[in-house]
Amino acid sequence: MLVLVAPGQGAQTPGFLTPWLELPGAAERVAGWSDALGLDLAHYGTKADADEIRDTAVAQPLLVAAGLLSASALGSPSAFGAVAGHSVGEITAAAYAGVLSEADALSFVRTRGLAMAEAAAVTPTGMAAVLGGDRDVVVAHLEKLGLAPANINGAGQIVAAGTLEQIAALEAEKPEGSMKVVALKVAGAFHTHHMAPAVATLEEAAKALAPADPALTYVSNKDGGVVTSGADVVARLVGQVAHPVRWDLCMETFAELGVTGIIELCPGGTLTGLAKRALKGVPSVALKTPDDLQKAAELLAEHAA
Repeated sequence: MLVLVAPGQGAQTPGFLTPWLELPGAAERVAGWSDALGLDLAHYGTKADADEIRDTAVAQPLLVAAGLLSASALGSPSAFGAVAGHSVGEITAAAYAGVLSEADALSFVRTRGLAMAEAAAVTPTGMAAVLGGDRDVVVAHLEKLGLAPANINGAGQIVAAGTLEQIAALEAEKPEGSMKVVALKVAGAFHTHHMAPAVATLEEAAKALAPADPALTYVSNKDGGVVTSGADVVARLVGQVAHPVRWDLCMETFAELGVTGIIELCPGGTLTGLAKRALKGVPSVALKTPDDLQKAAELLAEHAA
């Protein structure tokens, strides 16, 4: 069983969209999306520097657009047994599963990015990855420092979120048993109470959506549960901005479903890296450039056979 996964914020790098725009019709699709959103996605994906694409209001629609572009190059969604997304990648997953149209997914993520950027501007906050250590020990240490475990990613990785002062305290005093603490290039304490103002904005935006039930097995990053209702998917998309991402539970669900292959949409690498440690022996392909589509096609062909 193949699982398709979509990465979240922080996966973007300067110029990562450049080779994808060379695919037939890609530049035209991105231009149309840019006009609809009032955001020059091609510029940000090809010419903007790291600081520009770190902006939450830019990064989120850029990631979903890249995910949709690379997903369309894979062919029919019916080849996949399940789909899931990490943080903002869950919007990409919802579109691929047929819950949202591409236009609705991009409109919703544009609203999400702006709302979360506005919430992040209230208090200087950030995130840092804690690598290694026992999960319970790490979580207890974070709580002692006033930090939240915003992403419990599995494979020995937990992402902490809170004020910049709290992040600095964590860097100075890492949890017992952990190897290191790495500050992330994001502009706020996502998936914590700091994002609560964005929830209300998204609740209002969600009223304009007309979700369909997922056409694929849809695994939610809220709790690793399989969601069968389109309305429930949207409700989770709204609430997850202030709720921890449990990617560890998603990977446990993949294993229970019998995963035999994983393909990660552009800009791939993060989630397949976690899978290599948590789902040992499961082949995976990360779509970093169009050159990786051949490897994905081979994995798809193996499963079709």
